Amino acid sequence: MPSRAADVLPQGEDKVRAVRSMFDAIAPRYDLVNRVMTFRMDVGWRRRAVRSLALDPGAVVVDVACGTGDLCRELVKAGIQPIGVDLSFGMLAAARTAAPLVEGDALRLPFRDGSLDGATCGFALRNFVALEPFLRSLAAVLRPGGRIALLEVAEPPNRLLRWGHGVYFGAVVPRIGALLSDGAAYRYLPRSVAYLPPTEELLAVVRGAGFVDVQRDLLSTGIAQLVTGTRA
Repeated sequence: MPSRAADVLPQGEDKVRAVRSMFDAIAPRYDLVNRVMTFRMDVGWRRRAVRSLALDPGAVVVDVACGTGDLCRELVKAGIQPIGVDLSFGMLAAARTAAPLVEGDALRLPFRDGSLDGATCGFALRNFVALEPFLRSLAAVLRPGGRIALLEVAEPPNRLLRWGHGVYFGAVVPRIGALLSDGAAYRYLPRSVAYLPPTEELLAVVRGAGFVDVQRDLLSTGIAQLVTGTRA
């Protein structure tokens, strides 16, 4: 029988170390696993996120938890100038983008206050130690009117779809991860959804950090979500 301790998700600095180590380990095949386990739907989700920024060409946008640079590449295609920030040096080393990359902490972004036009973040909210300081860090570095587009996993509102998604995400995804990359990491990732607060609480935290016109859109029948907002 599995140990109950194995079911306890790490917190605080233990979480920082665990997340950094995990993403260092899965970096070489991260893009491949994403494409396989989402049937390439993640590509469309990122394009939707970039469009939702509605920023003019030449705008400067930080992509937080940029990983291997998927969102950075989409931003470049839209004529936007991205800067990628990630805690994992392994991810940055495996990145496939010409955008400038910085190894850094999302809770203490290394930019001047009010110096950026926007921010993106792809499927990393649940990996931060705390959401409120992350969102306040975003608000600090964005100019008034700056835009955010935050992608994250979600659960479909339809009960039958939610059941099927739970089976796929909880049982099939870990097997795909074990086959193509690191089994332990892809067992952890489905469980890490528990870090996400309920929807209304999440949106309240975004608003409380200094954003207005906050909106949440469900993508692909509700298996992913896009949270957007404007710096007040």
